[in-house]
Amino acid sequence: MTAIVEHCERFVRLEVDAAPCVAYPGLTGPVAIGDDVLVNVQARNLLLGSGGFDVLYANLTRGLGLAPDEGAHVMKLPYTPLQRAVKHAEEDEPQAPALAGMPVVCCSLHSQVAPVCAGVGRDARVVFLQLAGGALPVSLSDTIRTLHARGLVETSVAVGSCIEADAVCVSVASGLAWAAGAGFDAAVCAIGPGIVGTGSPLGHGGVAAAEAANAASALEGRAVVAIRASAADARDRHRGVSHHSRAVLRLCLGDVVAAWPRGEPAPEWLEGREEVNVEGWEEECAGLPLEHMRRTPGDDPLFFAAAFAAGRAARNLLH
Repeated sequence: MTAIVEHCERFVRLEVDAAPCVAYPGLTGPVAIGDDVLVNVQARNLLLGSGGFDVLYANLTRGLGLAPDEGAHVMKLPYTPLQRAVKHAEEDEPQAPALAGMPVVCCSLHSQVAPVCAGVGRDARVVFLQLAGGALPVSLSDTIRTLHARGLVETSVAVGSCIEADAVCVSVASGLAWAAGAGFDAAVCAIGPGIVGTGSPLGHGGVAAAEAANAASALEGRAVVAIRASAADARDRHRGVSHHSRAVLRLCLGDVVAAWPRGEPAPEWLEGREEVNVEGWEEECAGLPLEHMRRTPGDDPLFFAAAFAAGRAARNLLH
């Protein structure tokens, strides 16, 4: 290891032989310049949404023989070389039997999370649940760190195969029940940075939003779907309402709120949408990390306004 670029609580940006790399000390142990390490270079030359950096796989100097969490007996990443016993929140903390109408915003992209949380606002206790379908480590997200610092997210939860958050839960259902038991006002669910995609209508990580919506409905919460929309170049296959959002809504089994910015034209098939006043969304989102496919609010305001509308719809359900 030749350099440390940024050191956060659960996440480190570093260099190995001058090549950019990231590390998760919770999995590999602490890191220091001069350590002998193994890195995974599979993504180095791929055009991934989260970048083409290497990932530290093992620290041979100080990362061998790491102890599990005290009292843990449930594995994260089970039966893989990185399996690790982690204490899960639902093991010994109370879970609510139902959500009692708690709003749950279901995002298909990580880049929707910041405007959604801005829409909910600082006067509500918000928990973020990261779902599989993109990056697995919650600690990779600069967005979640910023939202923590700004008071827009109080706690983060790693659900299922996701790792490295304030709390850990086996499923989105147990995560939501734990959040309700802990007294949170609203939940925001999304995949991590980047998105897994195979090009088929149902073959993308964003359909995790439907899983979250179905769990929220079954547990007597109010599911709000953040619509992915774009006013960008007409050649963009996501222009208008993305086929990703259409797939998510198709998979929702219960009643959901499909939030939409008031005054913006919507496709006829988006029936039953709830039009939400998003006036002033730019000011509410000022200073937050707002970027999607290298576009900013100036490039594609509809994308961010639609996400903000979902957060504001959730906030309206609190009153």
